[in-house]
Amino acid sequence: MPDPILPTRSIAAAYGYIVVGAGSGGCAVARRLVDGSDATVLLIEAGGAGIGIPEIDNPASWVALGRSAYDWGYDYAPNERVNGRTIGIPRGKVLGGSSSINAMMWYRGSPLDYDGWDAGGADGWAFKDVLPYFKRCEDWEGGETALRGAGGPLRIERSASPHPVAHAMLGGCAELGIPVIDDPNGPENEGAALSNLNISGGQRWSSAKGYLWPILGNERLTILTDALAIGLGIENGRCVSVTYLKDGRTHEVRATTNIVLALGAIDTPRLLMMSGIGDPSELKRLGIATRLGLSGVGQNLQDHPLVQACVFRAKQPLGPVRDNGGGTVINWKSSAALPQADLHAFPVQGNSAEPRIRELYDLSGEVFSIGCGLMRSRSVGSMRLLSAAPGGAVEIQPNYLAEAGDLDALVIAVETMMELAATESYADWFGGYAAPPRRLSRKEIVAYIRDACSTFFHVSGTCKMGRDEMSVVDSRLRVHGIEGLTIADASIMPVIPTCHTHAPVTMIGERAADFLLSAA
Repeated sequence: MPDPILPTRSIAAAYGYIVVGAGSGGCAVARRLVDGSDATVLLIEAGGAGIGIPEIDNPASWVALGRSAYDWGYDYAPNERVNGRTIGIPRGKVLGGSSSINAMMWYRGSPLDYDGWDAGGADGWAFKDVLPYFKRCEDWEGGETALRGAGGPLRIERSASPHPVAHAMLGGCAELGIPVIDDPNGPENEGAALSNLNISGGQRWSSAKGYLWPILGNERLTILTDALAIGLGIENGRCVSVTYLKDGRTHEVRATTNIVLALGAIDTPRLLMMSGIGDPSELKRLGIATRLGLSGVGQNLQDHPLVQACVFRAKQPLGPVRDNGGGTVINWKSSAALPQADLHAFPVQGNSAEPRIRELYDLSGEVFSIGCGLMRSRSVGSMRLLSAAPGGAVEIQPNYLAEAGDLDALVIAVETMMELAATESYADWFGGYAAPPRRLSRKEIVAYIRDACSTFFHVSGTCKMGRDEMSVVDSRLRVHGIEGLTIADASIMPVIPTCHTHAPVTMIGERAADFLLSAA
């Protein structure tokens, strides 16, 4: 698919729909609204177009996109459980959002995740309800099945030639008694498998490429880049407009049908609070008049903790990076008594250690890594504004390791990775331990985790869906207490699913569009 040119269109006074945020959810909503109606759609993105950028297109160069011009540059606030370290959270600031800077992993988690949403008050979000929307997203290399989709906007493939250290993970897991499965998005997600990747023809397949590029020529779609949304206009209990900054000037544009927020789990609650929608005590602290009291805005923040990483000496040069630098995954249980897999791991063709680990250990020479983390974390945090100014400071605190059970599970994850690297399947590659430098006691592993704890970049939950007093949206993704305002991003997740969040957020965008079109 050749790179398109982003059309330049004048901005009208009003549109049928305004979608704020062109990430995984926003791209899906915008595409389906254009396809499914005669309405005009304005898609507002704070970042640039990102079209034809080699470092975005090349799957092997994604790590460097963090802290680049295409990243918001957010950090998690330090806390004592991670030894006072500041942890960066890459979030895409470009068309495609984080799908344009992420590791291109495509997973939906376990059916039990979504059945749990439904049972917890997100009515109609059980796995049977969301599966058709997951399938609608997909153009799976294996074609359509009862569980996989074909012909959808997002191409999903497995590596045709996995790196040997990735392939060794499959054999090593079999030696440890972890099953090897064909597809982690298939009938069972517990086990080791080749990764599902948003990569095709050696290039990243982002949401922008899949959802937006085919309709850039449609006159009913206007895409406005480098425009920062700073406020929502509310009249008679209805959200009717968006105020944004562009080239240093303030502009307002109106929506005749609906406004959709898809700015992600940090900037959606930020925009709500800046518009006077949130916890009245927080708004008062910021000097913002309360337009709508919703105490849950900014609360319930969740992310998967990642031990980054276990690093091993390589017996031979690794050679050029293949795929996204990984290629395989493991989902397994920290306890056989659990109803579903809670741990996740992946190989890295090189050194992926956190800065503190690089300071503490000698990681020179040829090394490979395995990152491991917890996908059923229980620790919950929050985000709050420290300033009401556009682009002002925020405090984002995931409260990693606050729940003792999270730490217990991560200890098992690290122990398993140390065993895995020493299996016969890694015999051609494993040249000894680098970080940790040897097998550790439980107390030593805990200390290592506190230094190595990082993020999967899966921040979510800050405008959760449900029926309780802390819920922000209902089961049709409408903001409680206001008309004409929908949210379609990771912030609506009541509980973070056991997977990378690109797939579920895309599914959320697909559902949001259906809800809007059925109400029109």
